Amino acid sequence: MNALKKYFSLVKFSHSIFALPFAFQGAWLAAGGVPGPRRLALIVICAVAARTAAMAFNRLIDRKIDAANPRTASREIPAGVIRPGAATLLVLISCGIFLAGAWALGPLCLRFAPAVLLVLLGYSTFKRFSSLAHFALGLALALAPLGAWLAIRGNLEGDLAPVLWLSFGVLTWVAGFDLIYACQDADYDAGAGLHSIPAKLGVARALGLSVALHVVAVGAFFAEGWLAGLGWPYWVAFSIATLLLIWEHCIVSADDLSRVNAAFFTINGWVGVGLFAGVALDLALA
Repeated sequence: MNALKKYFSLVKFSHSIFALPFAFQGAWLAAGGVPGPRRLALIVICAVAARTAAMAFNRLIDRKIDAANPRTASREIPAGVIRPGAATLLVLISCGIFLAGAWALGPLCLRFAPAVLLVLLGYSTFKRFSSLAHFALGLALALAPLGAWLAIRGNLEGDLAPVLWLSFGVLTWVAGFDLIYACQDADYDAGAGLHSIPAKLGVARALGLSVALHVVAVGAFFAEGWLAGLGWPYWVAFSIATLLLIWEHCIVSADDLSRVNAAFFTINGWVGVGLFAGVALDLALA
C-alpha cells in the first residue's frame, strides 16, 4: 500500500478530476443520457491510463528541472522515492493499457490513439522551446470530451458543435488556470531558460491573460449548452461555475500568490464536476 501511495502521489492521481468530468460530459452528450456500462468503463480506463502516462512522463523528463527548483525538489523522482526506471515502466504500462482500451472501443478509436498519446506526452517538452506550453496542456485535456464522444458513437457523425465548443472551453479553461499555477515559478523559469508566459510577460500580464482565457471559456461553455438545447439544470451549474471562476481570480493577484493551490486544485475541480452534474441531471430529466 505504501508503494502504491508513492505512485499515486507521483502522478497526482486525485487530479484525474480535471479530465474525467469533461470526458463524462462528452460521453453523456453523445449518448443522450447515461452511456452503456461497458463503454463507460472503458472510457474511465482510457482516461486514467492516458493521464497516468502523461503525468509520469512529465515527472520523468523533468526530474533534473524539478531537483533544481526548491518548490519541486521534494517530488518523488528527484527525492529518490521512485527510480527513473520504475517511472519509465509506469509510462509504458499506462500507454499499453490506453491502447488496449482504445482497441476495445473500436477501430476508429484505435486509429486516433497514437496521435492522442503524442499530444499528451509531447506537452511535457514544450516549456523547453515554447511559451505556448499552457495551451498544449489545454489541448491535451480538451481531447477528453472528443475522445469520449468517439468512444460512444464510434464515428464523428452527427451534430458535433456542442462537444467541439465543450472541448474549446476545456482548452481555454485549462490554459487559463495553468497560467495561474505557472506564476509560482516565473522567476525560476526565467533564470533557468525555461519558457512560460509568466516568465516572458511577467506575473501581472499572465494573470490578465488568464482572466481573458476564462472569459472565452465561459463563452464556450455557454455555446455548448445553447447548441445542445440543455435546460435549467445545466444553466444553474453553468452559473455556479462562472462564479467560481470569478472567485478564483479574486483570491490570486500579482502581489499575493499564497492561495494559488486553492485556486488551482479546489475551485477548478468543482468547476468540472459541477458542469458535468448539470449535463447529467438535465439529460436525466429530459
